[in-house]
Amino acid sequence: MAKRPFLIPGVDKRLLIKDSIKTMPDVTRRRFIAGGASLGALTLLTGCDVVDSSSAEEMLKSVSKFNDAVQAFIFNPDALAPTFPESAITKPFPFNAYYDLDDAPDISAADWKLEVRGLVDNKKSWTLDELHKLPQVTQITRHICVEGWSAIGSWTGTPLRDFLKLIGADTRAKYVWFQCADKDGYNSPLDMRSALHPQTQMTFKYANEILPRAYGFPMKIRVPTKLGFKNPKYVVSMEVTNDYKGGYWEDQGYNSFSGS
Repeated sequence: MAKRPFLIPGVDKRLLIKDSIKTMPDVTRRRFIAGGASLGALTLLTGCDVVDSSSAEEMLKSVSKFNDAVQAFIFNPDALAPTFPESAITKPFPFNAYYDLDDAPDISAADWKLEVRGLVDNKKSWTLDELHKLPQVTQITRHICVEGWSAIGSWTGTPLRDFLKLIGADTRAKYVWFQCADKDGYNSPLDMRSALHPQTQMTFKYANEILPRAYGFPMKIRVPTKLGFKNPKYVVSMEVTNDYKGGYWEDQGYNSFSGS
């Protein structure tokens, strides 16, 4: 007699595995699929033929893509992330990266230029002085890390949507893809609806002072509607594109949308 898969009454097995996996950091997720018991759990929950770590990895990739699609569908581009008074700012605001501060990029303002590529009318490179002359706004918002901690900071810069309009970007495109000066070639994709969100910002200052090296000098992208790893620092280029080019953490299994 064929063995029937175990089902939990009233629970959609696909949503159950999705909700379980999306909370796992990369290391935990890989441990989850490493052993036979874990693979068996995936088989029971999904009804898929998960027989080894390779097939489990493929299944998890499919689940991650599905989760991205769901988050993108329910994302409200008009809903604002909470803002806070200056008294709520975390002091000191923590440095956060996959390397020590001593290994953070040390960039010369005089030599740095922001390269603009892809589906835009004006592909000129921008100096830091030119960018600093653009209209700027300040937001006090919460940074939420995928590792479970959060901190509130004050960020000043130009709304990304204003800059995209200025350079004649095709906002019908799917993504704005950022490349950074971090070690190991950090990069990150941002879906266009999030890029056009009113709080998504090209940040040049922290606490009304020039953005320090620890927080991404000369420019970071502040996206308070997303988890911290979707806020790239030390940005050197942006590309408006319809192609999904992956990202440093996304290529390691983290969801690309990753709304906070």
